[in-house]
Amino acid sequence: MKANRNQQKFFSQVPSSIYLAIAVLIFAASSSVTRKIVEIGQTNLIDGRNPISLCNVLFVGNLCALGLMLLIFHPDWKLKKLKEIRRKDWILLTITGILSGAIAPALIFTALGQTNITNIVLIGRIEPILTLLLSFLLLGSQINFWTMAGSIVSVAGVAATIFFGSSGKIMNLGQFQFGFGEVCVAIAAIITSISTVIGKQQLQSIPLGIFTIYRNILGTIIFFLLATFLYGIHHFVDVFSPFLWKWMVIYASIIVVVAQLCWLAGLMKATPTELNLASLLNPILTIIMAYLILGEVPTSAQYLGGILLLMGVILSFIGNSYQSKINRQSNQSSAIEKMDTPIGFRGI
Repeated sequence: MKANRNQQKFFSQVPSSIYLAIAVLIFAASSSVTRKIVEIGQTNLIDGRNPISLCNVLFVGNLCALGLMLLIFHPDWKLKKLKEIRRKDWILLTITGILSGAIAPALIFTALGQTNITNIVLIGRIEPILTLLLSFLLLGSQINFWTMAGSIVSVAGVAATIFFGSSGKIMNLGQFQFGFGEVCVAIAAIITSISTVIGKQQLQSIPLGIFTIYRNILGTIIFFLLATFLYGIHHFVDVFSPFLWKWMVIYASIIVVVAQLCWLAGLMKATPTELNLASLLNPILTIIMAYLILGEVPTSAQYLGGILLLMGVILSFIGNSYQSKINRQSNQSSAIEKMDTPIGFRGI
């Protein structure tokens, strides 16, 4: 599509690493900020209810984000542009919208009420290595040794956290304890990795505005129906609270819209190596944010996991530097070779 090529050209003016860095910084603070906002709601009860419940944050936050994204991307939603999208792309977009827009966030929000922030981000580190493997299997991406080594070390950090201690509602698995919150995070990580790989491919043919808004609408509807089925319609009795909407406009503007758009803009042309490095940096920054915002002091097991994660980041950084060198060399290839290179997949 000509419009999508122009959109890609606009976003390509800023390096993908800049977009990813902004997104990672915001995402790192998101869980702690969410919990802090919920705590603020707890001190401003309505008839004994917290108007800023986790379900209300996700539902109303998505509605606020939808309004903001419509203001930005409404030109993309012209009938002519919508007809240019293939049926196959609509089906895949629907699937990823349900997975990443409703199910994964619902699992993460459930985990927020079951375990601490540090455990959530550490367990979620199975996502980068899954993304690398799926990129290799589904997209034929090339993955260098250092990048894979960094991901394996980060998974070792996750294993250390699991085997040497966790928190939340506990269920026995073998000889170690694994909480319900950690299970939710692990499933969400698998869903997110699948959505990331499919989304990277879709962004080459679907305008960013259609991609983000459609996923937002679908995710919001599915989440509302799911929560209503599980908890009843009365669960959303406070969705019209002005106090809730005041906080959600701020929440949606920064954490949902800015972070999501930066991540997707970086995703358009980022290599799996760059995505892996960004994903590995996220938990370290999140642990720091949890300490600064919530005062959560990591346990000894979490310190061990964090150290291994840091080692994984260093190895992945070496891999990213190595990949960048290969990219610079590939830029000297012939014009025919460049024409044969798929848009957005250079250097893989």
